[in-house]
This record gives sequence, structure tokens and C-alpha cells, in this order.
Amino acid sequence: MVTDRMADSYDVVVIGGGAAGLNGALMLARARRTVLVIDAGEPRNAPADGVHGLLAREGMPPAELLARGRAEVRPYGGHIVAGTVVAATRDRRGATQNNESAELNGGATTQNNEDATRDNYAATGDSGAATRDGVGATANGIGFIVELADGRSVRARRLLVTSGLVDELPNVEGLQERWGHDVIHCPYCHGWEVRDQAIGILGSGPMSVHQALLFRQWSPDITYFAHTAPPTEEQAEQLAARGIPVLTAAVAALEIADDKLVGVRLADGTVVSRTAVAVASHMVARANFLAALGLKAVEHPSGMGEHIPVDPTGRTEVPGVWAAGNVTDLSAQVGPAAAAGANAGAMINFDLVNEETAAAVAAYRART
Repeated sequence: MVTDRMADSYDVVVIGGGAAGLNGALMLARARRTVLVIDAGEPRNAPADGVHGLLAREGMPPAELLARGRAEVRPYGGHIVAGTVVAATRDRRGATQNNESAELNGGATTQNNEDATRDNYAATGDSGAATRDGVGATANGIGFIVELADGRSVRARRLLVTSGLVDELPNVEGLQERWGHDVIHCPYCHGWEVRDQAIGILGSGPMSVHQALLFRQWSPDITYFAHTAPPTEEQAEQLAARGIPVLTAAVAALEIADDKLVGVRLADGTVVSRTAVAVASHMVARANFLAALGLKAVEHPSGMGEHIPVDPTGRTEVPGVWAAGNVTDLSAQVGPAAAAGANAGAMINFDLVNEETAAAVAAYRART
């Protein structure tokens, strides 16, 4: 991935370069905001052959989709750098200095904000984007410092967290190696590709039976391996009614031959022929770097994993921080994740406009 030169500060730093982050950055850059995307290069869907359920991009390899996204953000002045964020903290010093500057100058634009704007838009020559209605970079005291693993740091007025999640799989031999190929999780992502095949559902959590009932739509040959998630009496009846047998023995490993899944081996040595296995992973938001802001992942109401809660606009409980994509919506596919990123980007711009308008009104009153 080509890396841009990183300026000292931006209106918005987007943490995560997947569909949600890039679409959020696109909205912000088109709103003439200085925006930086920090991409760790670890997309959740990297093992998959293609993206599905995304209109006009059906079957496109994930890497190609992201490359196109980066190419669409840059012409509007957005910066994209490779890096891993290790911490996000309050920019106390920057907020104080900018507030003092706003008071002394009657709300005049601070040099830091002008510099960041010029740096970001130099490549496109869009000097008109430097206009900020005479408002300091963090006029209301909201500001952040984002620290990267390589020692670099950057300041931001707002943060958009789109860092995604990590799929934690059960400790069964072969699961991790086949993940994204013939070990799958989402019927809407992979169901068509395994239609009419012999599919096993590995019981691993509260959504496993639901997963089995869903996959029954794509194949009549479904077997539920109870493993660590035996069905309740009601669920057992549902499975039986749909013609899904339940095997209660623990699963020991997957059987692989010629780089293909051929069966599921039980703890007693029995091998059940299967060509695909679906498993509900425990999904954990990548959010440890937000700890210093008092923001941490919490258990999702569904029991599927841990996420960062947000309101309908993507705003978190920490002022100035928004989140979108799988870091907050654990089950979102690429399309909904991208849409959430766009929505959050628009809301962040709206928030900044409100801040700048309030400061401009205060400056106007001071002059009249």
C-alpha cells in the first residue's frame, strides 16, 4: 500500500482502513475536511476470495475493493498511511492553547489548523478548503493525540474508529487454517458458494442453532455438532423439524485432504463427511487503544462478542469519538459497514460545523 506523508494535525483521524473507514474518509474529504486514515492492513475478510452482497461489486476480491477505495479518497485530499494505532489520548495541551488563542484573537483561525489544511490539500491545490470561518482547531476543548506503534503521533479534532474486530475461534484443529475458505460463518457472505453441499455447524455459542437454521436455506444436508453448545429442548425440536441431525460428541479436528475439507473428526474417532463447516466465532472489537479515553468494548446484547456501543449517528459515549463498521456492529457485511462509515463521516462534519459556527458567533458578538 502506498503511504502518504502524514501532517501534524487533521480535522479527523480515521483509525482503520476498511470499507467503513474509507467511506467515512471519502465523505469527510468531500466535505473539505482534512482527514487521515491510519490502516493497520489487517482486514477481517482478507482470507475470503470475494466480497458478496455488495451491489456493482459482487465477487470482487477484498484487496481490490480496498485499493479502489483508497484511490477514490486521495483525489479529494485525504491522506492514507500504513500503521498500527496503540493509543488515543486527550490533547489537553492543544485544547488549552487553541482556546486561549481563540480568546485572544476573537476566534481567529489558529496557525495549527491552517498548517494542517495547507499540508493536506497541497497535492490538489484546493486552497479554498483552508477557510474555517475563523475558528481554532479545537475551539471547544475537544482534541486528541493518536500514537502509532512506530513512534509517530498525530493530532485530531475528531476521531472515527473503524478498526474492525478479531474473530476468536474454538480450539479445534484445522479451524483457523481453513477460516474464510471452507470454514465459514455467514450464510449471506458464503451460503451461495456452499449451496447443496454437506455442511456441518459447529456448536460454539448462543447463535449456533440460529446459524444452523439459516444455513438450512442453502442446503438440505446440514448436521449440527453440539460440541460446547448443545441445543435446548425447544431448539432440538426446531432442528428436528428441519431435518437437521444433532451429534453430541465433542469435535476433535477437521479432516483435510488435497487442501480441501473432507470431514469432521469427533473425539471418539468417528469421521463425519462434510465439505464445509460453519462456526459462530466470538467477535471482539479492536479497541484496546481507546482505553485512555475511558472507552472500551463491552458485551454485545446478542452474546456474539464485544463491541463499542454507539448511537444511530455513530457517536460513542466519549465526546468527539465516533465509531462505524464491525467495531460496533459485529454482524455488518461490507455494504452496511461502508454505509455506517459514510453516515458517521457526515455526522462528524455536522458536529464540526456546529462547533465552528458557535465560535464564529462568539467572535462576531465580541466585535459588535
